[in-house]
Amino acid sequence: MNPFHRAEQAVLGAVFLDPGQLERVSPWLRPEHFYRPAHQALYASALALRERGHPGSTAAVGAVPVSWVADVVTEAGTRTRGVTASYAHQLVAACPRPEHAVVYGRMVLEGAIHRTVAEHAVRLHQAALADTVRGGTEETLLRADALATVLADLARRWGADPRPVPPPAKGEPAPRATAVVDGDEHSDEEFLLACLTARPDQLNAVVGWLRPGDFVDSGHQQLYRALGALHHRGEPVDQLTVLWEVQRRGALTSGDLDAERVLAVCDPLAVAGSAEHFGEQVLGAALVRTAAESARQIRALAAVAALPAGRLIGHALHALGPLDKIRQRWHTARTGPIPEKAPSTARSSPGRAEAARARSRPRRTSTPAPAAAPVPAVPSRTSRRSPS
Repeated sequence: MNPFHRAEQAVLGAVFLDPGQLERVSPWLRPEHFYRPAHQALYASALALRERGHPGSTAAVGAVPVSWVADVVTEAGTRTRGVTASYAHQLVAACPRPEHAVVYGRMVLEGAIHRTVAEHAVRLHQAALADTVRGGTEETLLRADALATVLADLARRWGADPRPVPPPAKGEPAPRATAVVDGDEHSDEEFLLACLTARPDQLNAVVGWLRPGDFVDSGHQQLYRALGALHHRGEPVDQLTVLWEVQRRGALTSGDLDAERVLAVCDPLAVAGSAEHFGEQVLGAALVRTAAESARQIRALAAVAALPAGRLIGHALHALGPLDKIRQRWHTARTGPIPEKAPSTARSSPGRAEAARARSRPRRTSTPAPAAAPVPAVPSRTSRRSPS
């Protein structure tokens, strides 16, 4: 049997045997964290009866009335089907120790974190694929915000700080997923390079937020680097000088480019337009590709059942790092730099502190060091001596 499924049974059995355990787990464990609908209904019913002041919700261990279990089952029957009194007795039998309800609740929450992170990663990946076909970024940005919000909420419930944590380095890098690229992306990149070759002064408008890695074609990356280098050194920019710079950088021998392709892409007569417009198209496509890659990494992390919940959240936030960086440049390209956020002054909630205490060992309290005695002031040599 799945350990998470057994943990859900144990939590509910502990609530039936000792209703006071609800006070310990309810601040951070919610009904939606349970996987089975029957378990969600039973836990939500127990919380509802406690809110309405049911006498059994405050009964001591060993003095719990029979009506407590019966009323919880009856209430759960109004929320979902298949909840019977005999199943409630199975839940009681599945609980090894009612006083360990917090640990069982942590197991349930850890399973919910894995499922929730995987679900939102799939949604982000689907939004990125849809925006690739549609040619937009709105749905991708919405799903990315939803995933970041969910990670922050899960970290608070788990009792951890929502900070990025890089995964441990491995011997071989994980293979990158093949990006879904259509012909429009290649066309936008070629139009942009042609515009910059025809009017090199437009580089000043895009170099602040467009990077070579934003181009999906490796040959276009080399051409953008060559254009930027010529412009930075103040040298003339045309088809021939770009070809010369590309050759100096070794791109012609690496197989990414050849002379005919360089001359064809950098033809100033091929297109006339705004480099900023085509640059935004290239950057938007790069944002969507980055979101798809981040979602793929997060989904792979969530599939590892042996990964603790705190590490999963930290690794997932780290995987969103490249998306956050390119998103800042996307905002700069469209509306200007993002204003800096004020430092957060929010205090941790009692539920987060309780969750952290439940999964941590008490630390030894070290004896505070005695305060240092104030150092007496030394009189200055230049001070005037008294007449005496």
